[in-house]
Amino acid sequence: MNKNYIKDYSRKISERMWNLPDKGELESRREETYIDDIIQKSHIERKLLENLEGIDTVFDAGAGSGRFSILLAKHGCRVTHFDISQPMIDKAKELAEQAGVIDRISFVKGALEDLNDYTNKSYDMVVSFDAPISYTYPNQERVIGELVRIAKKRIIISVTSRLGSLPYLANPIQKNQFILNEHSDDPFVQWCISNRQNAIDSFHLKKSDIEKLMADGLMGGENEIAEYEKGGAPWCITYTFMPNELEGLLRHFGVKNIEMAGPGAYARTVPHELLVKIMNDSKQRSDFLDVCYKYDSNQYVCGMGKDNLLAKGEIE
Repeated sequence: MNKNYIKDYSRKISERMWNLPDKGELESRREETYIDDIIQKSHIERKLLENLEGIDTVFDAGAGSGRFSILLAKHGCRVTHFDISQPMIDKAKELAEQAGVIDRISFVKGALEDLNDYTNKSYDMVVSFDAPISYTYPNQERVIGELVRIAKKRIIISVTSRLGSLPYLANPIQKNQFILNEHSDDPFVQWCISNRQNAIDSFHLKKSDIEKLMADGLMGGENEIAEYEKGGAPWCITYTFMPNELEGLLRHFGVKNIEMAGPGAYARTVPHELLVKIMNDSKQRSDFLDVCYKYDSNQYVCGMGKDNLLAKGEIE
């Protein structure tokens, strides 16, 4: 499919999906709902807190409902919370008010494809989590370059992992493994549970789909565009990165001392029943998250993180 054709739809699909009225509320509750979100966000939080020395100003790109912009503000940073979704921004403002840090956060609605209003090296640190960069296809490389451009000291980002995403094509019930509370009123939780047996019964391995994703890294396209045209709100067209690809791009844009991680790699080896047991015991949860952080930071497993590939680096 023509990249320019997809380009016209990629941003429009992202805007419609993330601006659904319930997005802010649902996203703010993910750590109450999904174990993989607990693990991923715990990993990111630790990485951030290890890298705050000398950091005063932060640009949070695709900041969502404020999980990390609020955390950073609590630790004394002045944060620009930048997101494409008004419901997400509204929820972030509500949570920032509750946390007593709203005066340290500036809220800006915008798309990552357009950062022209920001000057070179205008923030000590730039962060972007939960893969908004991957939703800017075919502009993802330029977006990374722009985020590096406005960073003065440090950049920490996560993108959709190609190696981490490939197992979904052989396991349509993978998300069920990470449901923390099967009685949650989250509509996706209930869909996963009610659709589990049908997903198994109707599954047929498609080698060609796996090989295509391995080759071009692209999830979505014609079906998503067709659904959008019918008035639907499909999942974003998503570009998935290989670890060496992301590291190479960051190096190309001048980033040094790059560290990679794949949050969720260790947890993928643990059955659902045991994950739930671990998460419902505070001591086991704390110990497990410690182990996950160390294991998932190993360069040899970084590509097999649950959904995201994390990279941190220093700016010249």
